[in-house]
Amino acid sequence: MEPNHDYKEAMKLSRQLCFPLYAAARCVTNLYTPFLKPLGLTYTQYLVLLVLWEQDGVTVGELCEKLLLDNGTLSPLLKKMQQAGWVEKRRSPADDRVVVVTLTQAGRDLQLQVKDVPEHVGSCVHLSAEKAAELYSLLYELLDETKERGNKA
Repeated sequence: MEPNHDYKEAMKLSRQLCFPLYAAARCVTNLYTPFLKPLGLTYTQYLVLLVLWEQDGVTVGELCEKLLLDNGTLSPLLKKMQQAGWVEKRRSPADDRVVVVTLTQAGRDLQLQVKDVPEHVGSCVHLSAEKAAELYSLLYELLDETKERGNKA
């Protein structure tokens, strides 16, 4: 009797949903580099700033939750951002176990310097508005589903 070879088909790179997600994320993320690198910003630091520009004074836990990062990844990132003079970290007066991250004036000033980045990057991604909206919706649906499954594990 011949062994079942169905697993070989399932194990092809071309059959993996994870690969185009990973590759597309890397490609899109790399589009930011020419705009952020001259300012000394990484893409992940830019994401932190986006959260803080929307709502300043966020706890480290809230940043972890919003950016889907763990504390071990976020802490060194925040330390570098603090050393660069973009953010400050302070213990919450209500609970000294909680660290609150706030923008400095230099961090607020960066927003004006990167205000055109979304438009520049968007012009490099050649998707119709409809396809971009559909992709956005599908990706958030996937994120929500995987987060929900992760919480049940």
